[in-house]
Amino acid sequence: MHEVEPNRLWVGNADDARNPQPIFDNQISVVIDVAFEEKPATLPQKPATLPRQLIYCRFPLNDGGGNDPATLQLAMQCVVDCLRHEMTVLVACSAGLSRSPVIAAMALAHFDNITPEAAIGRIAQTKTLEVNGVLWSDAVKLFPLLRGAK
Repeated sequence: MHEVEPNRLWVGNADDARNPQPIFDNQISVVIDVAFEEKPATLPQKPATLPRQLIYCRFPLNDGGGNDPATLQLAMQCVVDCLRHEMTVLVACSAGLSRSPVIAAMALAHFDNITPEAAIGRIAQTKTLEVNGVLWSDAVKLFPLLRGAK
């Protein structure tokens, strides 16, 4: 997991979303899972899945084109709303290199009133990225539709 904004926003991968100890250690209260190909982190499995006191939201997104625009927008909006309510959020995808940084960047840009490019640049300072261009383009098109910053 990589902290993008102190005490507010983290970006990670599927393993991070299924490991409750670091989530609790970093006072994360919301896990937003955007990995289409991964099993939900709340399915019965061993070791234990996420505890029920965590908020868990799943928006199955492909790392590329073909995503339902409503699902993509809802994933971004969910992060914005969590930040607005001062919740600490982990956004996770399969490898943590494309989908989770894109969703986090759009929410961060909206919440902090900066451009999506500035937000993804901020995330790139904390971790390696391999952002899919089609996913980025689709998210940028939906960015103006986000609502409700501070």
